Amino acid sequence: MAGSTHTVTNQPPPLVGYDVFTADRALTAAVERHTHPDLLDEVRGDLSALGRASGSAQLQEWGTQANENPPRLRTHDRHGHRLDEVDFHPAWHRLLGKGVAAGLTAAWTQPAGHVRRAAAFLVWTQVDAGNLCPLSMTHAAVPALRTDPALAAEWEPRLTSMVYDRALRPASLKAGALFGMGMTEKQGGSDVRANTTAATPLAEDGTYELTGHKWFCSAPMSDGFLVLAQAPEGLTCFLVPRVLADGDRNVFMIQRLKDKLGNRSNASAEVEFDGTWARRVGEEGRGVRTIIEMVAATRLDCVLGSAGLMRQAVAQAVHHCTYREAFGDPLVDQPLMRNVLADLALESEAATTLALRLAAAYDDGGEQERALLRIAVPAAKYWVTKRCPSVAVEAAECLGGNGYVEESGLPRLVRESPLNSIWEGAGNVQALDVVRVLQREPQALNAYLVEVGKARGADHRLDAAVKDLLSELGDLEGVAGRARRLAERLALVLQGSLLVRYAPSEVADAFCAARLGGDGGAAFGTLPSTLDLASVVERARPDS
Repeated sequence: MAGSTHTVTNQPPPLVGYDVFTADRALTAAVERHTHPDLLDEVRGDLSALGRASGSAQLQEWGTQANENPPRLRTHDRHGHRLDEVDFHPAWHRLLGKGVAAGLTAAWTQPAGHVRRAAAFLVWTQVDAGNLCPLSMTHAAVPALRTDPALAAEWEPRLTSMVYDRALRPASLKAGALFGMGMTEKQGGSDVRANTTAATPLAEDGTYELTGHKWFCSAPMSDGFLVLAQAPEGLTCFLVPRVLADGDRNVFMIQRLKDKLGNRSNASAEVEFDGTWARRVGEEGRGVRTIIEMVAATRLDCVLGSAGLMRQAVAQAVHHCTYREAFGDPLVDQPLMRNVLADLALESEAATTLALRLAAAYDDGGEQERALLRIAVPAAKYWVTKRCPSVAVEAAECLGGNGYVEESGLPRLVRESPLNSIWEGAGNVQALDVVRVLQREPQALNAYLVEVGKARGADHRLDAAVKDLLSELGDLEGVAGRARRLAERLALVLQGSLLVRYAPSEVADAFCAARLGGDGGAAFGTLPSTLDLASVVERARPDS
């Protein structure tokens, strides 16, 4: 029995029992904007069902359980035979199964598949970011495999299946399969051309034997992996199945699992190949070109994942401040806290709007949209993922000491927030990719300027920012040293143009003032007080 001093007051209720999708006004508006009217009811229905599941107390608890019970590596059985298996908590398998069933690996085979999946990815991130890794790898493997029609015909139906089959057995006997990836090595990192893993051709055409070590292997429990290795003609992409067609285990020695900063639910590993059977994907010596479409797809997932983390952080902060009182008033009604919340909400909405626009470009598939993706994806990946840690930390501060306690969920978001900036090429890699596109693909810059130009004349601060950007693009002398600045400006101007076209006026006005017009400080909560900040915060409030 509680003592008389233990009455709990002035504490907000848990943010559970709500529809994560429909409560996100920026996301629902983007889905409506980029989905054909004939499909909209179906897409909204599917996403709302996923949103209700994601906001349920049960699935939120599964996310907690999966992180409190991290995977364990079993290298050998009790008789000394190598197993190289990773054991996961049942909550992990439940979440991964729901993610597959929700179509998070099926975008390539569904109408409006990329917008539908992007919205689902953003929603599902808010349950547990860890299981998004194998879902992302599997989704992104499809365009790489399509460089080999025979391989694509064999594997694509398994990868786009909406059935999760966790058994380790030949993929031909499974209703669905998942993929991982192994590109980086300890001596090379992002410089994959420095890889030393060797690929020796076997008698059967297109088959090889791999020998080497991968410093990072994503999702080591998967059914297959795309890896890079040095073949006789140079760096080449290969498919490494976990289990061979005859049922034998392929040589896939898991040396250790990484002890990571972020989510604890997923496994990342170091693996050793020693006579490992592999099938070539694409031409010998063209490994980077073959795998680049996979990299581009996973980079967009980094943007989506960061947007999802930001959205959950903002939702938690606004929810807490709505119910928490201090000095006689709810926190949300106090001018300075309202300013902080509105500033965070701007960052979240800008990220979501940009991410869904890029997903729509994948669905369109036209030449102009493909050109836009080549410059916009690395710019967005650079900027949105950089903003995520700042948003997560500031949102945690909105909860005060409660935000520093694990039970609030904010520490898990804070720990996860740097990941997407590092994964699939850290900030310098993205910024230099932007420069490379500017120098080699004028059609990509043209597609970007056409997109930004659709908002011309709608806001004088945006117009001025475009003019300044054009001046900077006019002088690419020594551009490598200012590549980060250029990527940042490209992303901000694109976000501003999209918000001016699509967001409510109070959101677009505040964004252009603070992010493009210089009327904001370096920290969150420094928006001009003349703006309609109450409406910005209300738009970000989750329904509970």
